[in-house]
Amino acid sequence: MAAQTVLFDFTVDPVRTSDPKERQEIAKVLRHELECLFPQLEQQYQMPMDDGYFAVLTENKETIITVRIFGQGLVTINLEYYLEDGKEQLLSFDSSKRLENNIAKKLKVVSGQVLPPLKRGDFARYFPSSDERIIEYDIDSLVYEARSPFQKIQIMHSKTLGNMLILDELQNIAESDLIYTETLMGRGVENYEGKEICILGGGDGALLYELLKEKPKFVVMLEIDELVMQACNKYLNSICGDVLEKRKGDNYEIIVGDCVEYMKKFIADGRKFDYVFGDLTDIPISGAPIGECWDFIRTILEHSFKILKPDGKYLTHGNGTSCVESLELFEEQLGLLKPKVKFTTSKAFVPSFMEEWLFYQVSLA
Repeated sequence: MAAQTVLFDFTVDPVRTSDPKERQEIAKVLRHELECLFPQLEQQYQMPMDDGYFAVLTENKETIITVRIFGQGLVTINLEYYLEDGKEQLLSFDSSKRLENNIAKKLKVVSGQVLPPLKRGDFARYFPSSDERIIEYDIDSLVYEARSPFQKIQIMHSKTLGNMLILDELQNIAESDLIYTETLMGRGVENYEGKEICILGGGDGALLYELLKEKPKFVVMLEIDELVMQACNKYLNSICGDVLEKRKGDNYEIIVGDCVEYMKKFIADGRKFDYVFGDLTDIPISGAPIGECWDFIRTILEHSFKILKPDGKYLTHGNGTSCVESLELFEEQLGLLKPKVKFTTSKAFVPSFMEEWLFYQVSLA
């Protein structure tokens, strides 16, 4: 049950679309081809425009089609209707491709494209990549949804990825994403046996669960959002085991609270760790390292190295490898830390992100 939106784009010679008579001829062709599929099509509105064309067409007041001709050579058709469960699509993707092909031939376009129907309704299916491209997921149900004092929390089920944790409309982790956790912790590279570890964030419990398999001396996890942990404990226990249920064991403890405040306490107490994990916010997509999120990242970095042992490491996730500018900004911030640090990186294709992700390993120079 969802609204179906079908989008057509065509590029034609701007000489034609900038001429009022030619625009009317293009509009006639579009109307004719649409009427072949929608014989009861009626024009409801046409906007007077000096350098373009815009009209709204409907069939039975249920299917709405907007047609736009831009003077710069772009022609768009947006078709929208509501599809009830169990009903057939008014316009299948094959039919859409035939319509696109017919229009392209009649108009002798430079290029043309039609997208598969976009589905909007009972639950979200589209989420952004790290560089803000739209990704469609094969989500078939909304498992859980709530708002905590800190963020919107959703767990959705994907046919191929399993349950997925979505925070503030951003994909965080899915049952398919062991590679994410293993790359973050450098499994097979780092030796955690007998080590003291601090996790900043990590509310899904996956990192803690995997680290405990490496026989550390003790792990303390600092997570601010109780509701995230409750949701993941119930619906993502395949990746977190029972750690979010127990909250405390012989060699680990989960503390609910602001990690910055607890790090300040650790600094005051002189408590040191072999590893600190920054499993918090992604590196922001921005043109400059300014704003609340960048300030938070700088605070985390500065405090983390105050609670690390001299030979300790700070491990964190960065962002998608396509976000080159933002990653460079983060590395510039690393270069400003005092005392000086050095870093290495690793990469992994994360299934639920549908892209390659960059991870950092930072230590004192």
